[in-house]
Amino acid sequence: MNKRNFESLGIAGKFCRALVDMGFSEPTPIQAQAIPHLLQGKDLLGIAQTGTGKTAAFALPLLQRLDGENSPPKPKRPRALILAPTRELALQIHEELTAFARHASLRLACIFGGVGQNPQVKTLAKGLDVLVATPGRLLDLAAQRHLDLSEVSVLVLDEADRLLDMGFIRDVKRIVAQTPKGRQSLLFSATMPREVTNLANEMLRSPVRVDVSPKQVTVREIEQRVVMVGNADKQRMLERLLREDEVRRAIVFTRTKHGANKVARKLEAAGIGAEAIHGNKSQNARQRALKSFKEGDTWVLVATDIAARGIDIDAVSHVFNFELPHEPESYVHRIGRTGRAGAAGVAWSLVDPSERSRLRAVEKLIRFSPTELSVKLPPREAQEEVDSAPARTQTRRSAGGAQSRRPGSGSGGASGTRRRSRRRRPQGAAV
Repeated sequence: MNKRNFESLGIAGKFCRALVDMGFSEPTPIQAQAIPHLLQGKDLLGIAQTGTGKTAAFALPLLQRLDGENSPPKPKRPRALILAPTRELALQIHEELTAFARHASLRLACIFGGVGQNPQVKTLAKGLDVLVATPGRLLDLAAQRHLDLSEVSVLVLDEADRLLDMGFIRDVKRIVAQTPKGRQSLLFSATMPREVTNLANEMLRSPVRVDVSPKQVTVREIEQRVVMVGNADKQRMLERLLREDEVRRAIVFTRTKHGANKVARKLEAAGIGAEAIHGNKSQNARQRALKSFKEGDTWVLVATDIAARGIDIDAVSHVFNFELPHEPESYVHRIGRTGRAGAAGVAWSLVDPSERSRLRAVEKLIRFSPTELSVKLPPREAQEEVDSAPARTQTRRSAGGAQSRRPGSGSGGASGTRRRSRRRRPQGAAV
């Protein structure tokens, strides 16, 4: 059977037209392997990292099934439910589903915490074909009887390992218990720790297993580098590395929310435009920070692990681990923010001697050692002079030689008049 196009996989014409509108022509491996089974109504366990096309793998069969049943949704009773660990991922899934369903008459909505619930309550009351939700707000609305899961025919858990990492295991089990036993169930995860395996055994019935995880845990195109540096010098080292010409758009990961705020604040003071994003930020603040980063108003995003998955931002040239994470799997998800869609990327880890055990855990997981480099820091006096110098906007040359402003004119890049000036590497800075 030819599986080089979506029609041959069994996707109906109206959804194929939407895919053409979106510029998709050839299925990814997980789409080619999962879609035929899902169209047959089978349960599925999918092992795949972000950026592999798994949203389309479950969304297209789901939307086609609901569209074919032609059964109007009842108030408060969604026909399908997709659970996601974070607000950002939930919004991204909803956005993609909306695009896939552009030629179908289906009602879709996304609910999450951090915002007022009244608009969400009104949306649920009208009836939904597909509900995308985070667990906490979903259970809150169900407890208030604004939501009834008794008619969910398809249940999808996306990023199941992240759901469990964030402490949602009890919430997920409570939600699953509120759905019909005869539903079709799908579980997707980038890794398969014991807890996810146990959940899959409880939730799925004779599932098809689709594993498109790479033989190497990390993407080969990502160049992974380590620099040994004491905690006291990490901020100076980060600023030194960010001033390299090759850095176009970067995400810096910290372990704590306070750390993210502190790093971002010091970068701004050093003339490097940065925004912080973490769980204590309001939803509006997080969306503004992401929008600013995507559009190029700032070119450095400082984040906790909440941003390690589900944020699909093109042209991130570098990822910096300001601190190594406690869980080595989080390292994989962090650096996966660069090198997307086959592009090259660089991941730096700033490692204090006390973090050597974490580095060894990462090396054991990814089965090789990142390249350890020696980077000379400028004298503190020179660094202080650079930090105190007025920030000046600089131009960059793209690969083709055209002048462009950092982070460039690629996907999501900056163009036109800015709402506010972006801080740049000061002229004459040591690199």
